[in-house]
Amino acid sequence: MVSAQVTFCVVGHNKRRDMATRLADTLSAHLLIDEGDHGSNWNHRRAIEWAGGQACRVVVIEDDAIPVSGFIETVTDWLGRFPDDLISFYLGTGRPPQYQMAIAGKLINADKNRSDFVTLPRLIHGVCYSPPKQVIDKILSRWNYAKAADYAVGDAYGGAVIYPCYSLVDHLDESSVESHPDNVPRTERRKAWRLYQ
Repeated sequence: MVSAQVTFCVVGHNKRRDMATRLADTLSAHLLIDEGDHGSNWNHRRAIEWAGGQACRVVVIEDDAIPVSGFIETVTDWLGRFPDDLISFYLGTGRPPQYQMAIAGKLINADKNRSDFVTLPRLIHGVCYSPPKQVIDKILSRWNYAKAADYAVGDAYGGAVIYPCYSLVDHLDESSVESHPDNVPRTERRKAWRLYQ
């Protein structure tokens, strides 16, 4: 546990065991490795179940996330600002393609309004996010095992998601180890739109 307010859970694939272990060590995080290629939906559900048993807020982070300098302190600040909201600490390019124009427009509007966050109607990335503790039981009860992990979490949550304009993690843009339900190869560039400095 990092502090009284937040702890971390790294979800990792067995092909990225070393990467996942290094990240977990860096964050003093709980580590969940998918040893049997069950898929990210299965492993993210395990993370949410684990989060439900913790006394503090949990941030779920994937093995290929790259935290920015000052990550833990900055995450803690955001969770303090939005204790009742699902927050995604990554807003990425490329995937999912159908959201990219809306993201661009929202970031432009946020700049005009001097806002440091945007909202989207669902969770579109599972790279790094934190569900409010009081809705974990609801998320688990409404879980859809057929959906991608990010959609399973966000759709079960059922509300708007907060995204800082400047992501607190980047994404290591390498080949996916996940077999996606749509069988569409992930060829788009998958990096943060903006990264916190």
